[in-house]
Amino acid sequence: MQCPLLFRLRAVDALPEPGSLATHKGTVVHGVLERLYDLPAAQRTCEAALSMLPDQWQAHQEKNPQVMDLFTDADQERTWLAEARDLVTTYFRMENPTRLEPAERELFVQVETADGLLLRGFVDRLDVAPDGAMRVVDYKTGRSPSPRFMEEALFQMRFYGLVLWRLRGRAPARLQLVYLKDGRILTHDPCLGELQSTEAKVTRIWEEIEECATSGTFRPRRSRLCDWCSFQAYCPLFGGNTPPLPADGVAHLMTVRNTPVPAAVARA
Repeated sequence: MQCPLLFRLRAVDALPEPGSLATHKGTVVHGVLERLYDLPAAQRTCEAALSMLPDQWQAHQEKNPQVMDLFTDADQERTWLAEARDLVTTYFRMENPTRLEPAERELFVQVETADGLLLRGFVDRLDVAPDGAMRVVDYKTGRSPSPRFMEEALFQMRFYGLVLWRLRGRAPARLQLVYLKDGRILTHDPCLGELQSTEAKVTRIWEEIEECATSGTFRPRRSRLCDWCSFQAYCPLFGGNTPPLPADGVAHLMTVRNTPVPAAVARA
């Protein structure tokens, strides 16, 4: 677990987390790429995708009116929209959507592991070949990670691979991250052993969470990401005050494991 306190504030306290212009941009661009595949294959052009951007942005503003408070002036908004257009344009240099027919888009996946953990998430795109081979595709509007941070990105993809394997009884043939900021594609073809190891790692993370919940202590863990954390006001490492642990939040959290595991098994 990267930071127990951050996890607690998000998942247990469910404190509102202010979005950034970067995260809102990602949501808008994801929406355009999802809608793009509503069109017939021959019409999936860059021009068509760019024409969707104003409506997608308008719909996002109506759903999230607070986003406008993040802009200092109209010039900043215009620059932000230009950056979103660049991301959409870059996508067409990386893939040819006229030759793709996704089986699923924004697919909600949920499955229970052998340990009783309920895993869930959203897959941006799932491609399925005629022979049933699956490719999991995730769009990223940021830059591709340096080798130092590659494992973190791969863990996310292995997690999706694990969920699909447990859900469909077949491991994805390929996991693919599409980084629109710098136009790079990271691919990985997982083996079954990797997904089994990922499942064991997820279980270990959950056991750490259970220990925190049982003790009532979610300690902060300093890392390189602290400077970008939006919860510094609640973190003692930054002089903040952590609110009391909500009992109802803890109770809800513990429903993630449907089948209690005996202590002796959990420690094995």
